[in-house]
Amino acid sequence: MLRWVKFTKYLGEFGWEPVIYTPENPESQETDQSLVKDIPYNLTIIKTKITEPYGIYKRLTGRKQTDKLGVAMMSDKKKAGLMSRISLWIRSNLFIPDPRMLWIRPSVRYLRNYIREHPVDVIITTGPPHSMHIIGFHLHRKTGIKWVADFRDPWTNIDFYRELKLTGIADQYHRKLEKKVLHSADLVLTVSPTMTEEFLLMGAKNVITLTNGFDSESVPESMPDNNKFILLHLGSLPASRNPESLWTAISELVSTNPSFASRLQINLTGKIDVRVSESIQKHNLESFTLFKDFVPHNETPGLLNAASVLLLVINHTPNAKGILTNKFFEYLSSRRPILAIGPLDGDAAFILNESGAGEIFDYDDIPGVKLQLLRLFDLYSKHQLSLQLGHIEKFTRKNLTRELSRLLNNLIH
Repeated sequence: MLRWVKFTKYLGEFGWEPVIYTPENPESQETDQSLVKDIPYNLTIIKTKITEPYGIYKRLTGRKQTDKLGVAMMSDKKKAGLMSRISLWIRSNLFIPDPRMLWIRPSVRYLRNYIREHPVDVIITTGPPHSMHIIGFHLHRKTGIKWVADFRDPWTNIDFYRELKLTGIADQYHRKLEKKVLHSADLVLTVSPTMTEEFLLMGAKNVITLTNGFDSESVPESMPDNNKFILLHLGSLPASRNPESLWTAISELVSTNPSFASRLQINLTGKIDVRVSESIQKHNLESFTLFKDFVPHNETPGLLNAASVLLLVINHTPNAKGILTNKFFEYLSSRRPILAIGPLDGDAAFILNESGAGEIFDYDDIPGVKLQLLRLFDLYSKHQLSLQLGHIEKFTRKNLTRELSRLLNNLIH
């Protein structure tokens, strides 16, 4: 939701007054209080209670009620237990499009009454969870108010969709709802050109790419003089994002290059799937690796500023070409060299090449990754790692919000 916290921060400057509707008591992965400062003090926020099945899920799987939700399809166990597999089947096939579906009908009823008393010009929904888009669909149909459906991730083409163990009937229902949203929304926003192309092929009538971005004030001034050659990865590392070629290349360098080994430090900040941890152990890299589960967003500029090289790993999944995360743009803002692993013809590869922010290597290109690490280590040793980037100002949050406001103006005039 960082995307819309930042849009909300700047929309007032462009003549739009956001009204936020959100659950009063949601289950969440983490709560980042550092983002509160970005919310305008006079913002209208309305909340209603939501009923979610996660309490039942926690009881079935033996988790504490106070446990935070995990990142999608991430596991801290080598093999999911029977109750976890049953819970996944129930969640996937009975709660469509997602476990927030129980909030749809009460939200439509509440918001329809709210809008009668407090008229709005545009309804915007952002997903996942895609239940929010179903709320938008019903409000749009009942009120006639213009509706924007913003997709931060795909729906049926999301990386873990094939792991949901869907029946044929459930899969058809997901696809039916997805098309209903794409065909009905007055404007569909996506975060990548590839997702835009996919939605156009599915019959969406008006699709625009509005990527994620970065805050211009977070741009560091200079490269620090580190005693360590720090490779930083921000964010979760699920099994589909496990960079085996990277661990292999690093392991080979550690065993053959004493200077590299003496300076190396790998910082992994975010949730790590057990299979990633096993890969790090297999390559004997535990002693070089620092793990940190969660860092508030206001601390990430400091982490980026301290890093020598930023690691970007794109999920090795069918939708890889269209993956453009918030993290990627914050990497760009840091002006640190990016070492990426992913599709060479994807959207991230295009921006890396256009901006000169780094190099991307195919998933199995161990020699290429190894050679690039050596090149970057040599530049680090000579204090020459800083970058001069081009074509990234368009990705500042303020410029992106300016474009959003232009799109909204066009929608109502």
